[in-house]
Amino acid sequence: SSRQVLEQARVAAEELEDVKAVAKRLEEENAELRQQARHMEKEQRSLCSRAERLQEERLLTEGQGLREQIQAQAARMASLEVSSGTVALVGGAGGCV
Repeated sequence: SSRQVLEQARVAAEELEDVKAVAKRLEEENAELRQQARHMEKEQRSLCSRAERLQEERLLTEGQGLREQIQAQAARMASLEVSSGTVALVGGAGGCV
């Protein structure tokens, strides 16, 4: 009977060690996952900032293209007005600089 109790105690102690090992491994995995999550959040913030910069650059480029088109159109209008003999003032391409 005491042998059975000792055997049960030994088995329980082994199971406890196994559970402790599993718990430790899970804690390590959890720490690694938290680190990965922090890294991914940082990367996401960086990508969002880059996307915002690219959007701003695209808008600036489009705006510059539109200004150039307006200036070219104003020049064509001025040329047509001069060639048709009409004197008119063309004001700075509709307010664009």
